[in-house]
Amino acid sequence: MKIAVLVKQVIGSESALVISEDNTWVKEENASFVMNPPDNYAIEEGLTIKEKIGEGEVVLVSQGPTRVQKVIREGLAKGADRGIHIEESGQIETDPLSIAKSIVAAIKDENFDLILSGLQSDDTGMGQTGVLVGQMLSMSTATLAIETDIDKEKIRVKRELESGWFQWVTLGAPASVSIQSGINQPRYPSLKGIMGAKKKEIKVVQSQNSEKKQSMDKVFVPQTSKETEIIDTDLNSTVDRIVEILKTEVKVF
Repeated sequence: MKIAVLVKQVIGSESALVISEDNTWVKEENASFVMNPPDNYAIEEGLTIKEKIGEGEVVLVSQGPTRVQKVIREGLAKGADRGIHIEESGQIETDPLSIAKSIVAAIKDENFDLILSGLQSDDTGMGQTGVLVGQMLSMSTATLAIETDIDKEKIRVKRELESGWFQWVTLGAPASVSIQSGINQPRYPSLKGIMGAKKKEIKVVQSQNSEKKQSMDKVFVPQTSKETEIIDTDLNSTVDRIVEILKTEVKVF
């Protein structure tokens, strides 16, 4: 089985986030970058499926500037076979539809049997890329996967639903599945794997620019304020004022 795993590099949670002057993103100069945590689970699931079947390959696909090759190498050190780097220059793309189109253009000739992705990214949290890629490649899709039963004959996925419910679905091949964090225990790269990753292929292709359907207007830190209002009137007026505050200011109604 030929498996692609979509991975993303994001700013680490311990980095200090400083908003850029144009208020469209954060300053990346002093930030530390790591693999998007949910994507670790997608890589592990891909490697586990390959080991279960006993053949095939796991290919990591990542879009971004040159620095994203670090997370590709990290995945290769864990056991993935090769990588595809969709190189971006200039402003980093944040529109999931545009990203999906660029990924599809880079991998459509690979004819993958299965595409795995982390449920969502830790930075923008859109959770759409894996679904869009599957749709554009005419694949069956499933999200919120918390368990898989995949071999040469079938693709079955257990999905997490609302209110504690779950659902087993059977997908036709090829398929695209978004993996929920916690589905497995991601492995650590071994010393042998780290050394071997240096020799594994990372194919570099240029990202395909497309018309954006959405963009970020402003990134900002919410401003908080504290005000105390003393309502010192008769009971009916007090109740009326509390109801007005709940409707117009707190907006719970």
